[in-house]
Amino acid sequence: MPDMKKKYLEEVAPALKEKMGYKNVMQIPKISKIVLSMGVGTKMDKDALPEAKNILTAITGQCPVVTKAKKNVANFKLRAGMPVGLMVTLRSHIMYEFLDRFVHNALPRVRDFRGVPKKGFDGVGNYNIGMPDVSVFTEVDLDKLKYPFGLNLTIVTTAKTDAEAKELLSLMDVPFAR
Repeated sequence: MPDMKKKYLEEVAPALKEKMGYKNVMQIPKISKIVLSMGVGTKMDKDALPEAKNILTAITGQCPVVTKAKKNVANFKLRAGMPVGLMVTLRSHIMYEFLDRFVHNALPRVRDFRGVPKKGFDGVGNYNIGMPDVSVFTEVDLDKLKYPFGLNLTIVTTAKTDAEAKELLSLMDVPFAR
């Protein structure tokens, strides 16, 4: 069992039940999935998409899905069906292992890190954070990195409000800015 899942079951869930006053264990919020997405764009070289795919595969351990443009946009020289990005959905044990590596390994490597912003909540309990550079992940080989890729991370929870989600994530060791 991953360390973060053990922490959730043994420490976080009982603390949330006591603090929020839940009567049923099914009311306790939990993390349902983590979605990582990476925009590649249309202006980059042809070898940018395979490189981004390799990076996202190394970070998550899963093969990403190529996302394609839905409409034509003449100003961006974009046609419907052109590949514009990649995404991976993590669930279950892989999700908890990634969250552990993200919180304890990747975030401390961010330059001038003072905590993740509190503004990333969307109103229904999900949290979004953008990473400007993928080089903070230890799985990425910096010598082979040609293009500066960013990464968007969405943590989807079963919480009904942002306050519940923030409490859940802070108990799961996500360092929020003061």
